[in-house]
Amino acid sequence: MTGAEARARYLDWLARERRAAAHTVEAYGRDTGDFLAFLTGHLGEEPDAAALATLRAADLRGFLAARAAAGAGPATRARQLAAIRGFLRHLGRSQGLPVPALGGLRGPRLKPPIPRALTAAQAREVATDIGQVHDPRRAEAPAEQAARDTALFTLLYGCGLRLGEALALDVRDAPLPGSEAGLRVLGKGSKPRLVPVLPVVRQAIAAYLALRPGARPEEPLFRGARGARLDPAVAQRALRHYRRLAGLPEHATPHALRHSFATHLLGGGADLRSIQELLGHASLSTTQRYTAVDAAGLLETWRKAHPRAG
Repeated sequence: MTGAEARARYLDWLARERRAAAHTVEAYGRDTGDFLAFLTGHLGEEPDAAALATLRAADLRGFLAARAAAGAGPATRARQLAAIRGFLRHLGRSQGLPVPALGGLRGPRLKPPIPRALTAAQAREVATDIGQVHDPRRAEAPAEQAARDTALFTLLYGCGLRLGEALALDVRDAPLPGSEAGLRVLGKGSKPRLVPVLPVVRQAIAAYLALRPGARPEEPLFRGARGARLDPAVAQRALRHYRRLAGLPEHATPHALRHSFATHLLGGGADLRSIQELLGHASLSTTQRYTAVDAAGLLETWRKAHPRAG
């Protein structure tokens, strides 16, 4: 069986048995096609199934190096390696052939994306004004919807919570005026943390709960139209609707408010360790991404303000 025939069977298996999306099959088809074309030049002839089964890790590294030299970035090369792994594993299983080249081969290291924060003015605008925009397609009573959205997005920006963390809160957890206690949040891996709460956040939550007299402690703090816990998709849709009306950038999402919280704290002089604890990051390296955001913001400010920057 030729390499091209093996590739065709693999793509057919992806589409029919694994029911992979059409764009995935198309991308993996290109990647495995590039790989076979490289091997034809590398080995001096088109490889058959037996030749593919005897490839060395060095052959795969050679392909990745050639792709890098052609301008393929780390993300593209990582996807290509995933496609080739799947192709060779399928060949090995279907033909009963060993595939030794897969052992110990690591893909390119991907840099985590730099968080995209809003400006301080944009973040405050979301928190204070989102409740003033009613989406007629939503089933909630306008007054409760407005108060809930204001409370939710003020909490996200004021405390740097993930959307899922905020929506997991119950009425008993609500930080209300008259208390200085921090908000206990259950983060990733069920890791608890204590987050200080600004007065404006307490006031927004109190105004929302005032519209829910008799709310029981075990009820969801943020509820949807039918009284169940608010669906994250509803909150995301609310901000999407607001940002279009307000002319905010496309990266204005609930998670961008968390990024904004961290970025603005860093810009205000907070140290990375403190921000790490507030965000609940397990590793300081995750928090260090915000230094790149802050540096980018400083550079942009310099470009706008310095008379010789242009």
